[in-house]
Amino acid sequence: MSRLPTIIDDWFAARGWAPRRHQLDMLDAAQGGEHVLLVAATGAGKTLAGFLPTLANLVENARDGLHTLYISPLKALGVDVQRNLLAPIEEMGLDIRVETRSGDTPSDRKARQRARPPHILLTTPESLSLLLSYPDCATMFEGLQTVVIDEIHAFAREKRGDLLSLSLARLQQLAPRVRRVGLSATIADPEAYQGWLAPDADAELVRLVHGDPGAEPDLSILIPDGRVPWSGHSGRYAAKQVMALIAEHRTTLVFCNTRSLAELIFQDLWRVNDDQLPIGIHHGSLALEARRKVETAMGDGRLRALVATASLDLGIDWGNVDLVVQMGAPKGSSRLLQRIGRANHRLDEPSKGMIVPGNRFEYLEARAALDAIDDNELDPDIFRPGTLDVLAQHILAIACAGPFNETELLAEINSAAPYAGLTPEVFARVLAYIATGGYALKAYDKYRRLTADGPGRWRITTPAVAVQHRLNAGIIVDNPMMDVRFKNGRMLGKVEEGFASTLSVGDHIFFAGLSLEVERLKDSDIIVHASSKSARLVTYGGQRMSMSTHLAERVRRFLCSPDDWQRFPDDVREWLEVQGKRSILPEPDQLLVETFPHEGRHFLVIYSFEGWNAHQSLGMLITRRMESAGLKPLGFVANDYALACYGLEEVVDPAPLLSPDILEHEFVEWVEQSNLLKRAFREVAVIGGLVERQHPGKRKTGRQVSFSTDLIYDVLRRYEPDHLLLTAAWDDARARMTELGRLARLVERAADQMIHVRASRVTPLAVPLMVVIGREAMPSGSSADDMLLIEAEALAAEAMRVD
Repeated sequence: MSRLPTIIDDWFAARGWAPRRHQLDMLDAAQGGEHVLLVAATGAGKTLAGFLPTLANLVENARDGLHTLYISPLKALGVDVQRNLLAPIEEMGLDIRVETRSGDTPSDRKARQRARPPHILLTTPESLSLLLSYPDCATMFEGLQTVVIDEIHAFAREKRGDLLSLSLARLQQLAPRVRRVGLSATIADPEAYQGWLAPDADAELVRLVHGDPGAEPDLSILIPDGRVPWSGHSGRYAAKQVMALIAEHRTTLVFCNTRSLAELIFQDLWRVNDDQLPIGIHHGSLALEARRKVETAMGDGRLRALVATASLDLGIDWGNVDLVVQMGAPKGSSRLLQRIGRANHRLDEPSKGMIVPGNRFEYLEARAALDAIDDNELDPDIFRPGTLDVLAQHILAIACAGPFNETELLAEINSAAPYAGLTPEVFARVLAYIATGGYALKAYDKYRRLTADGPGRWRITTPAVAVQHRLNAGIIVDNPMMDVRFKNGRMLGKVEEGFASTLSVGDHIFFAGLSLEVERLKDSDIIVHASSKSARLVTYGGQRMSMSTHLAERVRRFLCSPDDWQRFPDDVREWLEVQGKRSILPEPDQLLVETFPHEGRHFLVIYSFEGWNAHQSLGMLITRRMESAGLKPLGFVANDYALACYGLEEVVDPAPLLSPDILEHEFVEWVEQSNLLKRAFREVAVIGGLVERQHPGKRKTGRQVSFSTDLIYDVLRRYEPDHLLLTAAWDDARARMTELGRLARLVERAADQMIHVRASRVTPLAVPLMVVIGREAMPSGSSADDMLLIEAEALAAEAMRVD
């Protein structure tokens, strides 16, 4: 017996279905009042499993008021889930109201939701935090039974996860019997997520439910003509083959790792789309209307292919997708599995996926990812302490709802896993910051947001503080953006101000799948019209995805495991064989450093496999040391696999360039002098409420926000260098922007495991990196690509000579 109400049992039976075992386990956990984490493959009915106990409870115990909160990482997820949830509710004829609430929800509906909440509310971490900032939140949430957190892996370890964890702690105070439910398809360490989800971080309080395994995915690597290119990172060379795959399948999702690459791949596919098949593009910078239009077309089966970024990694489920193509290396096995899971979306049918590697290193990474999936090895889950800027935002939200006692609030905050280690001293610093802005800013009334309301009690200084908080709260801080519009006002999307500043009237850009000519730049708008001319790509800042640590370890093992090479294409196998003859192939615990001359310059190449972000940081530090040592550096270039520094003088001994003290001296000096810390400060200043993004009726431009944060940054650096937000910015810069942990491991390995090979000329392993030098300055287009291909082949011919 399923123990489901008859009306739900009948609904399953009418469709020839039966509840899955894990769905009944979720029902059992709910009836026992247990917190629960469900880990189940895509297509296993996770969403229904999360909602089934709510539907059953509301059928048997009809009531008014908010019963279940559903939290998703994306606003679009709520729309998709609402559609999938409303259909069964309507088909069963249940009197259950379901609504969504996000930044796009009209204000009158938001007000009504607080006065008369639906039974089920679908929302985001930011919108939940805002709900908790209203004085009536205790009334709204007092009867709450369940909080369902979908795709928990997507944000638990990030700042949005910090905010959600704090909100869960507050909900537990308002509704002590509320159950917490987490859903995910890709988790390497379930116990860590059980601890994050649990009250007081007690993992034993959260029951773990595993879904039945689905069919093994059908995964392969596309190698056109049996050859893997020497250079590139996008797989563009395979456009014709990918278009042929699109023609062979019903619906194909083509994933790219960046928005710029998505635009480029769309143009490449369109050029070879001889049959004029309908294809679309989807990424986070396109206008909401454009994304919704494409999503609807996909849902209706009117598109044969969709080129997309991480904007479609999660949640949007189209059963007619029968192929997923990953352009370039996947960077992580969990991410690849998540993307491949978009195909078929049925548990009993294999998802079909194909990787198109950009170069030979990327082939090794692609092979490593497929092996990791075969071995059920997912990307490691690294949790870190909660950030102070998010904490400051949360405390102010609580104060907006009403006065609080600081001892009670600290205990509540300590019950949230990311803040379990928050000390009374640091908590007091955060309170002092909210109350005065800090020592250097306390003379300004605008930074006084909290005031004492008796011993150990605090309240907001004026009602205007609450208004400003609700206008400016949020965790996602975009780079300053400008709108791209047609002159009739139709919005196409947004580009960053930094890129927009490089544009002039008459320039052409590829955006939203179109070639667009700039007509004029007005305030925060770029007015464009469609064109047929060749265009430049829109580029975006932000952190680039790095290859995960466990894929890096697998690639290192490939280098010294000839038995594995039998699975590789002939040219990849030959590449490694000649490297072994001309130089060495390092063991996994060794760090190979090669030096060689090329075209009048001297090169130092470090094969560390620690990811692009760590290599970028190290490149800046090493060239500074080279300058100090009189080696006349000219520059450096990095990818996920290696770093090459080059100059006019030979590096005879690389060891001093990589000594461990580089992280104590040059790193600190470099961060303080670069824009890295200033960018990090801008984010924490906005999240921490020091700088406002908008006032009633008026939103600041990104340029105005940057100007404000830069001014405050300079003041604090001079007069209060230990300010709470400068500390938070340093933590951000170290932990997120430079991947300091991988950088530290790299330097540690260099001290004990470096092997220096002095080669007479460029080596095979160096070719994919050497080709990138100077690439950034070249225009996009077929002629530039042809030049790079010629250069790569010439370099390869030199490197692969065994004499």
